[in-house]
Amino acid sequence: MRSFGGRWAPYLYVAPIVIIAGVLLYFSIGFAVYASLTDWNGLTRMEFIGLANYVELFQDRTFYIALGNTVKFMIATVTLQAVLGLLIAVIAKERIPGSNFFKALFFAPIAMAPAIIATVFKYMLEANYGALNETLRALGLLGANDTIQWLGADLGVWSISAINVFSWMGFSMMVYFAGLMAIPDELYEAAELDGAGWWRRLFSITIPSLRGTTSVLITLGIVGSLKTFDSVWLTTQGGPGVSTHFLSTFLYQARLDREAGYSSAIGIVILVVAFALAVVQMRLSNREN
Repeated sequence: MRSFGGRWAPYLYVAPIVIIAGVLLYFSIGFAVYASLTDWNGLTRMEFIGLANYVELFQDRTFYIALGNTVKFMIATVTLQAVLGLLIAVIAKERIPGSNFFKALFFAPIAMAPAIIATVFKYMLEANYGALNETLRALGLLGANDTIQWLGADLGVWSISAINVFSWMGFSMMVYFAGLMAIPDELYEAAELDGAGWWRRLFSITIPSLRGTTSVLITLGIVGSLKTFDSVWLTTQGGPGVSTHFLSTFLYQARLDREAGYSSAIGIVILVVAFALAVVQMRLSNREN
């Protein structure tokens, strides 16, 4: 009995989480796959229609607008969060006076609810009476009757990207800071003795040593970009028109229109894209290593 218990004990420990994940995650994915093959409004009986939802999706102009906006957002946020997070972490590691205060300051948005951050920025970026345009008018950089549509069709995606960078840059900073603590000080001391300056040490020691950390942050950023919803919906709701729709808001709008089968197809496409990008990123990282 002791041998039997020792053999099966590990499986008994993980059984609860496997069961919960199987019911809540994998069953839900399977149901979404089936729902995407039906004509269903979320309430009445499902009618199986095969791949018709996917055919309609890939012919939908809004889908390509949402996909393009998501890709722009992904590239901008992943790049800026990694670069700014790394620079702030490197500076904070220098133990300059007040570094702990600045670390707390940059990390503070992580403790805030995304809904609060998005709502505050919505009023700051409002075209007519927003704080940003009023500040530009006060500085004489904007005419009294002129406005900049920060959340309009042209700048909306970039403004939402800036909101996301503000919200999550502190997370990248803390992850990089933890990685920096694992780099031996002897490497920097040897580089200094060889005459390497700050920038040379950054590109020759710091960045190569943090390659694994960067890979993790890129993967998290890619998946997070595909899931971004609150900052978009609370600022523009995909407008004006459909100019700032993301894949997540496009899915939600379809659900509001009681097109549950169609929205399920959008969800499956998002899942496939997220999985494919994550696999590509991990393979590239492994190849570099």
